Amino acid sequence: QVQLVESGGGSVQAGGSLRLSCAASGFPYSSYCMGWFRQAPGKEREGVAGIGTDSSTSYADFVKGRFTISQDNAKNTLFLQMSSLTPEDTAMYYCAAAGPYCNSDYALRSSGMYYWGKGTLVTIAS
Repeated sequence: QVQLVESGGGSVQAGGSLRLSCAASGFPYSSYCMGWFRQAPGKEREGVAGIGTDSSTSYADFVKGRFTISQDNAKNTLFLQMSSLTPEDTAMYYCAAAGPYCNSDYALRSSGMYYWGKGTLVTIAS
């Protein structure tokens, strides 16, 4: 059974940092590309960051220089380090997987992802 379980969300002040984690199981993690997505109230879901099976990374323009995607293949865990957070970053954050063998740009497109977690809520106070 495929599972993606996000954690690490919470409420922080603007300018603060958070680290999200996504624990994956039930599929060959190292053969799949992984992505972080977010959806704010009243808005469409959007890609935040992706990591390919070649370890390449891609970011949405609105997070470049502030967010870093990484993973621990030995632990089947995906991370998103977020810094310089603003109220505009408030959203439910989801991790997702697609594969096998895709690149980081593909992992930014929600339409291509096969498996989804249930999300973790990030709230940034001004």
